[in-house]
Amino acid sequence: MTLPGDDRIGADGTDVPAVEPEPARPRRSKATTTGWFSLAASFVILGVLALSPSPYVIQQPGPVFNVLGETELDDEPEPLISISGTDTYDVGKTLDMLTVSVVGNPEQSPNWFQIATAWFNPSEAVVPMSLYFPDGTTAEERDAQSQVMMVNSQQDAVAAALTELDVDFTSSLIVGDIVEHAPADGVLNVGDEIVDAGGKAVSDVAGLQDVIVEHGGDKPLTLTVVRDGEKLGVDVTPTEVEYSDGTSGFVIGVQTTETYEFPFDVSIKLNDVGGPSAGMMFALGIVDKLTPGPLPGDASVAGTGTIDAEGQVGPIGGIRQKLYAARDAGAEYFLAPADNCDEVVGHVPDGLTVFKVATLEDSLTVLNTLEGGSDTASLPTCSP
Repeated sequence: MTLPGDDRIGADGTDVPAVEPEPARPRRSKATTTGWFSLAASFVILGVLALSPSPYVIQQPGPVFNVLGETELDDEPEPLISISGTDTYDVGKTLDMLTVSVVGNPEQSPNWFQIATAWFNPSEAVVPMSLYFPDGTTAEERDAQSQVMMVNSQQDAVAAALTELDVDFTSSLIVGDIVEHAPADGVLNVGDEIVDAGGKAVSDVAGLQDVIVEHGGDKPLTLTVVRDGEKLGVDVTPTEVEYSDGTSGFVIGVQTTETYEFPFDVSIKLNDVGGPSAGMMFALGIVDKLTPGPLPGDASVAGTGTIDAEGQVGPIGGIRQKLYAARDAGAEYFLAPADNCDEVVGHVPDGLTVFKVATLEDSLTVLNTLEGGSDTASLPTCSP
């Protein structure tokens, strides 16, 4: 008798070793198999979601341009700001204008993986798509709007610089758009030049607004306009509106633009850049070219902010990305609009000093202080 584990005798009488049985493999439970399948499915789903489009765009630092330097046009270097018809002078080292690149548009939005990556990058920001492309605006339409704003900001920058330097020029107030069903609808035409309101000569937006507010909404306001080369009077009754901040005011329902006649030519050449946020830096560059001595000296200065003809500096978008762009470009100092200070505090990269400015005069004070080597401790900064 052969017992399990004993040697067996073969047909030729030799011993044949017994074959040990393989140990039984543990059987996976149904729950374990289901768990692994669920985990794999989860990774697949997460992968699909990560690569699916999102309703956001990504702001990141864009190109930096020295307004005192040159730019490439048709592969030829040309001054970014050129002035002819009057005397110009040597300029400072660096006045950098800053831009923000926007990744994404309604036709091609960033995926969720890109959004997650940008969320943890301090130099980038994730913002709703509707902020840049409201009401289904296409990328081409937004680019066209940005170019119009850039052209207008350049003209306002020239006006602000000449106002600061007490150089006389003329301006005209042109109707650019009319709100449907507003008091001006059917009374004014796009392209009308408003020269008088209520018996007072007006040539800028602020002057017209002052007249409308003073007149109120009790009776028609007589406007004198130039239309097709002829002067005519029209009556429009301002209406009272409520603003989002809870205040109210009187309006006639038009959007106006100012056009200027300057005593000499100022040309700003910059391709593929839109928006109004470089206005202040353009104005500083123009002032530097029209005044003896380098305005910022050897200091490397960057900045941003819109500007109007009176020299008021306004807030802009993407200032955190511009702070990093300035730092990376080698700027030592940064001019930030006062109304952006809440976004600046706590987000200034190491090695960059930020000064708060509300007017073109504020900016010039900073540059003159830097040029003279004076103590900057008294200059206003953004604080919590």
